[in-house]
Amino acid sequence: MKMMRTEDAVGSVLCHDITKIVPGEFKGVLFKKGHIVRAEDVPELLKVGKEHLYVWEQREGFLHENDAAVRLAQAVAGPNIKFGDVHEGRVNLQAAVGGLLKVDRKIVNEVNSLEQIVLATRHANSLVQEGDVLAGTRVVPLVIDEERVRAVEEICRGRSVLEVKPLRRLKVGLVITGSEVYHGRIQDAFGPVLVNKFEALGSEVAGKVYVPDDLEQIAAEVKSWLEQGVDMIAVSGGMSVDPDDLTPGAIKAAGAELIGYGAPVLPGSMFLLGYFGSVPVVGLPGCVMYSKATVLDLVLPRILAGERISRQDFVELGYGGLCLGCAECKFPVCPFGKA
Repeated sequence: MKMMRTEDAVGSVLCHDITKIVPGEFKGVLFKKGHIVRAEDVPELLKVGKEHLYVWEQREGFLHENDAAVRLAQAVAGPNIKFGDVHEGRVNLQAAVGGLLKVDRKIVNEVNSLEQIVLATRHANSLVQEGDVLAGTRVVPLVIDEERVRAVEEICRGRSVLEVKPLRRLKVGLVITGSEVYHGRIQDAFGPVLVNKFEALGSEVAGKVYVPDDLEQIAAEVKSWLEQGVDMIAVSGGMSVDPDDLTPGAIKAAGAELIGYGAPVLPGSMFLLGYFGSVPVVGLPGCVMYSKATVLDLVLPRILAGERISRQDFVELGYGGLCLGCAECKFPVCPFGKA
């Protein structure tokens, strides 16, 4: 491109959008890239402070900002991601399906370490809906050396930078513990909460069973759900260290491989995760019953997306794992669970 005085640019082709801003009233494109400047445009351009313009001058080895942004988006996009239209040198990457967003933070940092390259993303492990904006790409100058874009393409080649993992529809068996509920002394408040959480994410609750605070009975009901072929088991209550809190021991006695009992998340520190082969089992502390956002809301989407949670994953929950208990809960649009 080349720079010209606005008065001298009549008949030339703009190589970038011209934005008009009226504070509190309007912000938008006055003239789009590709517009041929007319004599009557000159006063309007001068009003928005454009005494000089960049007009298109094709040069070998350089890319316009729009073309560069498209190539950057193509380089970082993985499965289930689509592109929005180019607008003012920026391309948005959007979710093609609902699911769990995965972002390789290390690669994002590598890309952004290159001067004049911009890749901005959402946090990894965010739940997204079809059409949600996941990231945006652009370059800083209006025209950029093509080698910089090729460097990004090389960094991303064969690597997954951004992708959306669809959530699986699992059949879940619930075991509600507590002698006070089993004997009808109080009404079950845990079961309805869990049914709502699983169904909201597209899974199906196969049923609920109630058991007293008895290790053998809890273990037996867990095994029964396994025999019935459920995809996941959730055991509520009995997760503390009181004499009647027997759920962790019962899950272990049922034969689960324990990944972790005790997560660095508040609320939800007494959370348990284990596996019977490929079938996950979770032990849920009482906070899941009354807090809108807990450790379950951080771990469950990843399980539904087909991830096998490791001990290291447990450890890494601690960074960002503190809920601030805001008077008006806005989870997931808040710092909780963000790393």
